[in-house]
Amino acid sequence: MSARLAVALSDVPSPGAVRVVLDGVPVAVVRDGNGEVHAISDTCSHADVSLAEGEVDDCSIECWLHGSRFDLRTGKPLALPAIRPVAVYSVSIEDGQVLVDVSAPLVLEES
Repeated sequence: MSARLAVALSDVPSPGAVRVVLDGVPVAVVRDGNGEVHAISDTCSHADVSLAEGEVDDCSIECWLHGSRFDLRTGKPLALPAIRPVAVYSVSIEDGQVLVDVSAPLVLEES
């Protein structure tokens, strides 16, 4: 599998996030405070809720339910209560479209 169309770049708030599902995988496509686009698992590793509904600050996203924060580049938790990382996916921008490859996470979720 390779990168697939996720969303138009113009539909991703700056900063902010949009939830998409690619090949059955929920993904948060996120534009950080510097305008860079990231793709991470849209499921918080602590509470099983959508991260796309959380607040983006610099290069992190906060889970709206309990306040866990995740680094958008690595998926690693930056604040409790989450202690497990979320998956991070490869992103490319082509002709104003965001493409994401969910077949090969850059960071694997720990079980």
